[in-house]
Amino acid sequence: MGAGHTGLYVIMGVAGSGKSTIGPLLARALDIEFVEGDDLHPPDNVRRMAAGIPLTDDNRRGWLIRVADRLRDAQRAKLGLVVSCSALKRTYRDLLRSGGAADLRLVYLAGSRDLLAERMAQRPRHFMPPALLDSQLATLEEPSADERAWVCDIRQAPDAIVADLVRRAA
Repeated sequence: MGAGHTGLYVIMGVAGSGKSTIGPLLARALDIEFVEGDDLHPPDNVRRMAAGIPLTDDNRRGWLIRVADRLRDAQRAKLGLVVSCSALKRTYRDLLRSGGAADLRLVYLAGSRDLLAERMAQRPRHFMPPALLDSQLATLEEPSADERAWVCDIRQAPDAIVADLVRRAA
């Protein structure tokens, strides 16, 4: 792709789905910026999750607004951007689009609970404890057809997922 690619991509899914792996790989392949959505969480959200306390819609709202602002700013500057963001509910994804990023592309990283739990157990330094996986899965509303999400099976290797996404983005 390279310079001039102006696509906006939200790499979404529950904890352990690979957002922080696929996001930077896709951004590098498209030669655009990557923003780690976890870095936009306010400290109180990080403390809650680290303590095993699921976030509420109210907890998530400020964070989602920050993510939406980054998407809007990139679109206004006519720059491409890849952002990792769980975007678990339709209302959250609608909020991300409401900032003017109506044409953003959702990339939904889908996998079984067992695979997600296995992946979470392999990342001991992450603030999100494996105990919150069930809460995230209960909250998850998979994207509906009208959201035009690209669904990726996380059993595939990251390079294969990214190659498919780059092909779709062309």
